[in-house]
Amino acid sequence: MSKIKNIVFDYGAVLVDWDPHHLYDPYFGSREKADWFLTNVCTNEWNFQMDSGKPFVEAIDELISEHPEWEKEIRMYFDRWIGMMGDEIPGMQALVRRLKAAGYGVYGLTNWSAETFCQVRNKYVIFGLMDGMVVSGEERIVKPDAAIYRLLMERYGLRAEESLFVDDRQPNIDGAKAVGMGGVLFRNAQQLEAELKAHGLNF
Repeated sequence: MSKIKNIVFDYGAVLVDWDPHHLYDPYFGSREKADWFLTNVCTNEWNFQMDSGKPFVEAIDELISEHPEWEKEIRMYFDRWIGMMGDEIPGMQALVRRLKAAGYGVYGLTNWSAETFCQVRNKYVIFGLMDGMVVSGEERIVKPDAAIYRLLMERYGLRAEESLFVDDRQPNIDGAKAVGMGGVLFRNAQQLEAELKAHGLNF
């Protein structure tokens, strides 16, 4: 019998489809041009600063000073940020509901700016299914820092050995395992369901 009682979900690319390409591909007219911009100007590393709690206004002004020729496109990153959001990831709402119905706790642990998460917190039904959540931008701690996993455990009275973390990035899985949690690298709902059952969960 599995000892897992709680499943902890990352949000972006696991529960909901967040992708800057949704905004920039149509703007630039090609994925290739958007990819260059997101690799060289508004990078993942730059976005990570806001996930860590840095105000967008500061980060944007700093980036514009480095790339003044891209001011309009850099400002779009926040001003039109909602255009980066797609739908819920197929199959995940149904899977979360089945887990809850079977008695498992479901929680969220996401690297996300507080300034943008507030725009979608109530937009997606799946967020409302969570029994609790920790948002990095609100705490100024980001995955894979051990402190953010421990904060989740302490805040909701969870035991690491009874919790399984689901994320689409291996470093974040490794961070969860470092504090004693289990981990599953997410690809899609069907793969996740199979792996959860392989861990002994019944739902």
